[in-house]
Amino acid sequence: MDIDNNMAGLDFGAYNRIMVVGNNGSGKSYFSDKLSFAIGLPVIHLDTLFWRPGWLMPSEDEWREINAGLVCGKKWIIEGNVNHGGTMEMRYNAADLIIFLDINDFVCFISVFKRRSKRAGWPTFLVEKIDVGFINLLKGLLRYNKTRRKTLMLLRAKYPDKPFLVIKSRKKINKLLKQENVGVYR
Repeated sequence: MDIDNNMAGLDFGAYNRIMVVGNNGSGKSYFSDKLSFAIGLPVIHLDTLFWRPGWLMPSEDEWREINAGLVCGKKWIIEGNVNHGGTMEMRYNAADLIIFLDINDFVCFISVFKRRSKRAGWPTFLVEKIDVGFINLLKGLLRYNKTRRKTLMLLRAKYPDKPFLVIKSRKKINKLLKQENVGVYR
């Protein structure tokens, strides 16, 4: 089911498992936190579970095991793009609603620079500073359409009956957040 252009009247309270995806800097964490506040679902930030000190990754087997545990939960908002070990499909299949923040790459790029060191509640070892890890983050942003977006669109085709909401601008994010009576994106 495609709900690209029909946000008005969308009842987020009808969904217990929401997956929020989008490019680096698209606003996934911010949006998910605000939506969590509005509808009372706990939010899970994949980056805080995936990355280890020094920006090290878990093994694919360990990450699949972590994801298997996450999707067993009855209520959640899981935000993030991590497909390590093919786990995006596990989360997609378990979700009641997929929200894709399909924000312009330039806006995402600027957002990544603006958010450095400002991610409240995140582990201190995930502070983004200009180093090799940050350069890799930017490379991932620029490759998004050829990698993770492609995976997402293949999943959308594989599961055509999953509700799939595409939000293409910060203005539309704000409209949706206002509809849910929460703050707006700045």
